[in-house]
Amino acid sequence: MLKLLLTLALASAFSLPVHADEASVKKAIEAKLGSKVASVSKSPYLGLYEVYAEGQILYTDEKITAILAGTLIDGATMKNVTAERLQKLAAIKFSELPLELAVKRVHGDGKRVLASFEDPNCGYCKKLAKEMAKLDNVTLYTFLYPILSPDSLVKSKQIWCAADKGKAWNDWMLEGRAPPGNGDCDTSAVQKTVELGRKLNISGTPTIFFADGERVPGAVPLAKIEKKLEEMPGSK
Repeated sequence: MLKLLLTLALASAFSLPVHADEASVKKAIEAKLGSKVASVSKSPYLGLYEVYAEGQILYTDEKITAILAGTLIDGATMKNVTAERLQKLAAIKFSELPLELAVKRVHGDGKRVLASFEDPNCGYCKKLAKEMAKLDNVTLYTFLYPILSPDSLVKSKQIWCAADKGKAWNDWMLEGRAPPGNGDCDTSAVQKTVELGRKLNISGTPTIFFADGERVPGAVPLAKIEKKLEEMPGSK
C-alpha cells in the first residue's frame, strides 16, 4: 500500500502545471507587445517578472494576465526598486561609445571624462552647458543629437562643419551666436549619432553618460556632476 501511495504521489507531482520560466515569459510578452524585449527576470515581489523593453521597465505575471507600468516600491525599505533597476539596466559600456562622432572639449588636464547626447535647440541642454563650462580637469564629449526640429539638424551640421567644433558649440549654447557656414561638409557623423541614440533608447536631451556607464537624463546640477566625477577611479 505504501509503495502504491508513493507512486501516486510522484505521478501527481509530475503532472502539476510547470511554472513559466523567464524565456517563456519573454516570448509571450514580446508577442503581446509586438516588439522586442531586451530582458526578462523574475523579481522577488509578488511573483512578478520584470520586463525591460525600449528603455522602460514593465511588470507582468507568468501568464501575462496583467501588465503593470509604474514604480515598484520595496515595502520594507521604501526604496524605489524600479529606479534602481532602471539605472543598472540602462547603463552602457563607456569604452564602446564611438567618441570620434562627438564634439570634444578639454578643460584643464582633461583627466576626467563625460559624454552627453544633446540637441542644439534644447533649452535644458543650454542650461547644462552653463554648468559644464564650470567644470575643470575634464574631457567633454558631446554627441550632436538633433531630435527636436528640422533646425536642430541644420544647427548640428553647421557645428560639425565648423573649423573649431568645440568653440562653435559653446558659442551657440552659451552665447547664442549661430555657427558659421552651411553645414555642407561630410556630416555622416550626425546621422550615425542619431542612429546610435535610437539604439541606446535615448528619447530626450540632454542625456549624460559617466565613465562607469551610468546614464543620467536631464540638466544635472553642477554639484551632482562633480560628486559623480570624483567617485570615478583615477579621478584624483
